[in-house]
Amino acid sequence: MKYAFVDFRISFEELFALENLNCKVILCEPCNSLYPAICGHPDILMHFIDNNNAIIHKDASSTFEETLKSLNLTVLRSTSTLTDKYPNDIILNAVNTPDFFMHNIRYTDKTLLENINHKTLININQGYTKCSTVVLSNKAFITSDICIYKELNNYGYDVLLIPPGDILLPHLNYGFIGGTCGMIDSKTIVFYGDLDLYPHGNLIKRFLDKHGITPISLVNSQLIDRGSIYFLDI
Repeated sequence: MKYAFVDFRISFEELFALENLNCKVILCEPCNSLYPAICGHPDILMHFIDNNNAIIHKDASSTFEETLKSLNLTVLRSTSTLTDKYPNDIILNAVNTPDFFMHNIRYTDKTLLENINHKTLININQGYTKCSTVVLSNKAFITSDICIYKELNNYGYDVLLIPPGDILLPHLNYGFIGGTCGMIDSKTIVFYGDLDLYPHGNLIKRFLDKHGITPISLVNSQLIDRGSIYFLDI
């Protein structure tokens, strides 16, 4: 079974599209301590350490914790508390691959850091690291953040740099590319919105084609940042 963890405000059209991809959709509950734009974003509220272990924010409901445990996941809680003041809203918003962990390490939650400190740690200033980064594979990435681009390039990874903006994020001026999508499998990426309606969509589609990845649009609209889609195979 494939599960998709999404913002609780996902549209019915997006929900049905995910279900038509044979996904069981799990809605992430809002954290009322956060500002509305990101209060339901999965990449703010939780972090998958690996396929068997997840960390959720300290004040998540016991119901959500039990949902994760029912999937045979080991569930940890963050040491820090999410609040609407930076950097307390970015404690779990890191990029985590089998090879490295990238975040503003100064603000990474202690419990999360303790569980990934065996990996190469890449420290950057951008605290909204996962929001800013599309992880296509262990070796290929898309970002609108120049510092992330330069850092990953220095490690020899293939990185596409795109301009910021032109992505919807209700309550804020614009969203981030990493929050618009998720890899449903190694060859398919799912977007909230349509790359054909994004000014840099052709650039992204060429990069995806280079890596043998097919994009799927959940809805025929401008790209929208809903805080990433986390897919999990059980």
